[in-house]
Amino acid sequence: MELDQDESSDAKEDLIRSGADPGSLIQRQFDQHQAAEHAADEKPATTAINPEIHYQGGSLYAQFAAWRVLRSRAIPLQQARDEARQIIAALVENHAALEKQVKSAKVNQRDNPPAIGQSDSAPSNSQSNSGPSRDQQISLPATTTAVKSLHRLSDDQKNLADLDKRIQDGQELANSYTGWIAVIYSQQRAALHSMIQSALLIILIVLMVYLADRWIDRYLADMGPERTRLHTLRAVIRFAIQAVGVLLILFVVFGAPQQTTTFLGLATAGLTVAMKDFIVAFFGWFVLMGKNGLRVGDWVEINGVAGEVVEINLLRTVLLETGNWTDTGHPTGRKVAFVNSYAIEGHFFNFTTSGQWMWDELQITVPPNQDPYPLLDAIQKTVTKETETNAEAAEKEWQNAASNYKVRSVSAAPTVNLRPTSAGVDVHVRYIARAQERSAIRARLNQALVELLHHRVADEKATMSAGK
Repeated sequence: MELDQDESSDAKEDLIRSGADPGSLIQRQFDQHQAAEHAADEKPATTAINPEIHYQGGSLYAQFAAWRVLRSRAIPLQQARDEARQIIAALVENHAALEKQVKSAKVNQRDNPPAIGQSDSAPSNSQSNSGPSRDQQISLPATTTAVKSLHRLSDDQKNLADLDKRIQDGQELANSYTGWIAVIYSQQRAALHSMIQSALLIILIVLMVYLADRWIDRYLADMGPERTRLHTLRAVIRFAIQAVGVLLILFVVFGAPQQTTTFLGLATAGLTVAMKDFIVAFFGWFVLMGKNGLRVGDWVEINGVAGEVVEINLLRTVLLETGNWTDTGHPTGRKVAFVNSYAIEGHFFNFTTSGQWMWDELQITVPPNQDPYPLLDAIQKTVTKETETNAEAAEKEWQNAASNYKVRSVSAAPTVNLRPTSAGVDVHVRYIARAQERSAIRARLNQALVELLHHRVADEKATMSAGK
C-alpha cells in the first residue's frame, strides 16, 4: 500500500509538472502565498537595501543612470535563470534515469515474484510437532529479500516524487526570474523612451535658438542706417537667447535643482561677487546707449584721456586718443579702451553736443614797455569778427537746449582777459568753435593776431620816427 501511495504521489507530481492539472498548481501557489503572509506577519518589516530607481526621472542624466542600473541588475538575474534551468535539466535527467530503473525493477518483480509465506497445503501433525519443514526454512530468506526489494522500490518512488517537487520548484524559480527580467526590460524600455524624449527636447531647444538668431539677424538687417547703432544690441540679444538655451539644455540634462529658490539666490550672489566688474560694465553699456550717452564719432574725455569714440561694444569703449584740448587736439595714433563701468561709477565729458561746440583759448604776451589796452581792444574786435557766426549759432542752440532743461543759457561771446606776469602782461582769449573747425579757426586767429601785432609794431616805429 505504501508503495502504491508513493507511486500515486509520483504520478500526481508528474501531472502537476506537465501542467495538465491546473487546479493542483493553483492550490500549491495559494498555499505558498499563505505561508509567505504568515512568515511576513511573524517577522518585523525591514527596509529595502537597494534604493528605488526612478527610471522615468526628470533629467537625462537620471534616466541614463537608471538605465545602467537596470542593465546591471538584469545580468545576474539572467545568470541565475540559466543556472536554474541547468539544474532543472540535470534533475530531469536524474528523474528519467530513476524512473527507468523503477520500471525495470517492477517488471522484474512481476516476472519473477518471490515466494512469500507458507505453502498452500496444511501441515500434518507430525510435521508440526517435529518443527518447521524444509520448504518453510527455504521461504524465510526469500521473504526477507522480497521485503527489502519493496522497501528499496518504495524509496525510489519517494525519490521520484521528491525529484518532481524539486523540478517544479526549479521551474517556478526560473519562471520568477523570467518575470523579473521581463519587468526590468520593460523599465529599461521606459527609461530609453524617456532618454529619447529628452534628446528630442534638446534638439528642439537648439533649433529654436538657431531660428531666433536667424530672425534677429534678419530683423536688424532691415533697419538700414540704424544697423550700426544696434550692432551691439543684436549681440546682447543673441547672447541672452543662447544663454537661455544653454540653461534649458542643462535643466534637461541634469534636471532642475530641488531647492530652486535657494540655489538661484546663492548662484546669483556668487556671480554678482565674482563678476561685479562685468555686470557693472554691462549695465553701463545701457547708460551709454541712452539719450545722454555716447555715439561713435563723439569727442570725449574719459578718466583724463581725450579722444574720438571709435567703438562702443558690450563691455568696453574704445577711443582714438588725441592731444590736450587746449594744445593741438590732433590724434596720437593710439587706441585707448575703457571698461563701461565708468558710466556708472565714474564720469565722462562729451564735447560733442547738439552743435559740437567747444571753447578754445589763445594766449599772447605783451612786453612791459607797451600799453596793453589798445592791443586788447584790437584783439577783441578781431576775435569777435572771426567767431561772430559761430557765437550766434551756438547761443541759439544753447537757448533751445536750455529751454528744455529750464536753465539759464550761457553767452557764447568771446572774452579777453589780462594776467600780469614777470615778463609783461598775458592776454588770454577765449572763443567758441565747432569741434571739427577748431584747428582751422585757431590758425586763422593766430594769423590775424600776428598781423595785428606786426601792424602795431610798425605803427609804433613810424610814430617814433616822426617824433624824432
